[in-house]
Amino acid sequence: MTNINASSVKDLREKTGAGMMDCKKALTECSGDFEAAVDWLRKKGLSAAGKKADRVAAEGLIAIYTENTRGTVLELNSETDFVARNEKFQSLAKNLVRNASNFNGSVEELKSSKLKDGKTVNEEVIEHVAVIGENLSLRRFETLSVNSGAVVSYTHNAVAEGLGKIGVLVALESEAKYEDLLPVGKQIAMHIAAAKPEALNIEQLDPAKVEKEKSILSEQALASGKPKEVVEKMLEGRIRKYYEEVVLLEQVFIMDNKMKISQVIEDAGRQIGKPIKLTAFVRYALGEGIEKTAEN
Repeated sequence: MTNINASSVKDLREKTGAGMMDCKKALTECSGDFEAAVDWLRKKGLSAAGKKADRVAAEGLIAIYTENTRGTVLELNSETDFVARNEKFQSLAKNLVRNASNFNGSVEELKSSKLKDGKTVNEEVIEHVAVIGENLSLRRFETLSVNSGAVVSYTHNAVAEGLGKIGVLVALESEAKYEDLLPVGKQIAMHIAAAKPEALNIEQLDPAKVEKEKSILSEQALASGKPKEVVEKMLEGRIRKYYEEVVLLEQVFIMDNKMKISQVIEDAGRQIGKPIKLTAFVRYALGEGIEKTAEN
């Protein structure tokens, strides 16, 4: 029999919101496999927070730089939040995102690229490590562009212009004027910051993740004991609800709780007099996915 320790049970309870005994049973049934236990609880309808993600904190800043039809978002990490308020660190983040906006390549290639003074980006970061006194890391960046229209940004928990804890870019393709697209772009970017969509449209969702979700929702529906045709309708409704939770164009606009984002864009296009197409978005949250050593 697999030995289930109290720490694993506690972690599972924190992630799913299920009861202690249910968590212990889930881990036992799944031979200690944590992720399998999460799915087991969801299938049994015992998880109170099946979609809750681990948001391990890491410090630093998200930096954004936009120029009408092009925009870049970049994450620069530090050891403490105190450093994020340091003017030298903020200046470094701004310079790096401006440099990245003209660069096409991976983050490792960006680190090796040369700045105007001849130093590489990595050498610039290392120099700031010596001055600031903390380990710094250029983690990632992404650039969006459109042929005509606007790339609009939003920074949440901003500490300075274009610097904050969450950064969003929205690419709007349109023949409309840049300044006319700014208001709708800003509203959609603010929505993305709060709603955390996983994909622009249904087609862009990870097929494996969709199949996994369908499997879980199917087992939940079958467990109701209702007739097959009723179960099929239940599953159809639940899949639609899932899309509304994770797909940007299917999400209900947070600011009015009535229209879908796709309708908001269509509406804005009618008002401006030029069609608008939302072609891409990026959402960076500081430290998401970074594992930090647990401290007692």
